[in-house]
Parts: sequence; C-alpha cells; structure tokens
Amino acid sequence: MFVYSTEDGRMCPSCRKPVAACVCNLLASSGPVGDGTVRVSRETKGRGGKAVTVVRGLTLDAAALSALGKRLRTACGAGGTVKDGVLEVQGDHCDRVIDCLKKDGWMVKRAGG
Repeated sequence: MFVYSTEDGRMCPSCRKPVAACVCNLLASSGPVGDGTVRVSRETKGRGGKAVTVVRGLTLDAAALSALGKRLRTACGAGGTVKDGVLEVQGDHCDRVIDCLKKDGWMVKRAGG
C-alpha cells in the first residue's frame, strides 16, 4: 500500500493522489443518486399511529432540501423535518405534496398504495 511520497507527502490510499488533490471525498459527497423519480408515500409505522407524508428520491444538497421542505410544510400548513435525505411532512398530505412538486418540475410517483 502506497501512503507516502517524498515528493508529494501523504497519499490517499483509494485514488493514489496527494491528499490535497484527493477526489474520493468529492465523489462521495456528490449527493444521492437515484432514478430521477421522486416518490411520495404515507407512513404510520413507528409513529404511534400518526400519519406522515414521506418524500424520497430528491437529488438535492442539504440546503436546497431544507428550503424545499420549508415550502412544502408551508403549503400543507403542517410541521415536518428532513432526516437522512428524506423529507417528512406531518399528516396525510400526499396529494398536496405531489401537486407542489409537479409544479416545480419534478417527476413524481405515489408510492405505497
């Protein structure tokens, strides 16, 4: 394993480039990769019987996802959160969320029945 060079200093073991010019972190942080379809579903499991509208498949960075979540929560008049790239809106607002996302130009599917 090649981890140090007298010419360049510390080397990345994955891409074998100097740590200052490593591209491994850029590839890993490029964001989630999906099929381009946003899936909206309603879940109650693990929430004490309360319905939550879940939006998956958005290929946005954290700041843009947070801003979109704010707009969707405002449109639905409900609370919610963003966890691990998944947007959650409290309550059963699937139809309203789908309409808002389609207006923004997303390709949306209703998932889970």
